[in-house]
Amino acid sequence: MAETYSTYEAKAKLSEILRKVESGRTIRISRRGQPIAEIRPLRREPATLESRMAELSEQGALTAPLGGPGGLKPLVRRPGALRRFLADREG
Repeated sequence: MAETYSTYEAKAKLSEILRKVESGRTIRISRRGQPIAEIRPLRREPATLESRMAELSEQGALTAPLGGPGGLKPLVRRPGALRRFLADREG
C-alpha cells in the first residue's frame, strides 16, 4: 500500500519522499484528500512474470481466487497472453 502525503507535506518533505522512492516504495500525493499523483521508482530491468504478479498483488490489483491457485483455469489459450496483459498494465 502506498503512503500518502498532502501537497503541503510533499513540498516540505521532498528529500524524505525521494529516499523512500529510491528504496522501492510508492508514494501518493493528495490535494484536499483526493489522490492526484503517484511517485514510484523507475524500472531499470525488465520485470519477470512472477515479480510483476507479486507487485500487482501487493498493490491490490491482483488477488488469489477463493479456491486457491489450483482452481485457476486459463481464459485464453494463446501463449504469453498473461505476460502481455501484465506488460500493458505497467503503463
